[in-house]
Amino acid sequence: MASSVNKVILIGNLGADPEVRRLENGATVASFNIATSETYTDKNTNERKTLTEWHRITLWRGLAEIAEKYLRKGSQVYIEGKLKTRSYEDQDKITRYVTEVVGDNMTLLGRPADGSQNSPSSSSPSQQISSSNTSNKSIQDSSPEEDDLPF
Repeated sequence: MASSVNKVILIGNLGADPEVRRLENGATVASFNIATSETYTDKNTNERKTLTEWHRITLWRGLAEIAEKYLRKGSQVYIEGKLKTRSYEDQDKITRYVTEVVGDNMTLLGRPADGSQNSPSSSSPSQQISSSNTSNKSIQDSSPEEDDLPF
């Protein structure tokens, strides 16, 4: 049995288009923020309240290229990955820390944000893309009949 687990699962909406960079070694990296929200009723005022949390997502190589092509501000996406904290020095030589989710699986949810028909999510409700199948640029349909979930 594993002695520790670093696993993050999020479903949220992009706050802006992905920022995509190409590194000197040829690798592509995409970064974007997604918002997740939960709604509850305040017991004192009986008022419905919504809490929104923002998460920084980083995708590499094939997943980054797919994000660049298909994700837009407002897109709904399912992300699986792991938490990673890194540090850097800003221009004032102060060490800053960033905690992000490094994604290794992504599923495009909902309708295309721009309404175009060339998005994979226009052909079915969801498309699952993982880092293991991006080397050959394949996008596989995720259908309820194929799930191994007991519910």
